[in-house]
Amino acid sequence: MGWLTVTIMSDPYRLHESLGYQLSLAARLQERRLDEGLRALGLTRVTWCVLLAIGNEGMRQPSDIAAFVGIDRTATSRALRRMEAAGLIARGAGDGDKRTRSVALTGLGHERLARGTPLAQRNNARMEARLAPGEPEAMRRLLTKLRAGEDMGLPGI
Repeated sequence: MGWLTVTIMSDPYRLHESLGYQLSLAARLQERRLDEGLRALGLTRVTWCVLLAIGNEGMRQPSDIAAFVGIDRTATSRALRRMEAAGLIARGAGDGDKRTRSVALTGLGHERLARGTPLAQRNNARMEARLAPGEPEAMRRLLTKLRAGEDMGLPGI
């Protein structure tokens, strides 16, 4: 008697129908457009997010900036060093503790934040314009729901 081969066929996985794949494509599209605009200003997405953390959110401590951007402290320190060398930020001693560092935007940092903001707003508006009224808010709510309870210690942007 020969061997009986049994193949159990479940529904095949369809990559292009996958929610994760579609989310990834949409995010990459938005990121690529933003990257192109930021590059003209001498910025990356990481340095842009750091500018937002300091300039718009008032964050001064590298650990707070790292948590806001979603990168580890080593990547944050590297970004801050590069930004300081580029004249975008100034670092000094923290309040009452010489071991801590405090970060502030320079005039150039404020200027790049001001010039980058319309780029980011237009990029966001371009994507939202493809949706019907109410859908952008619904999408933000659903994406927040998808991330709920997940560890946001992502490996970078």
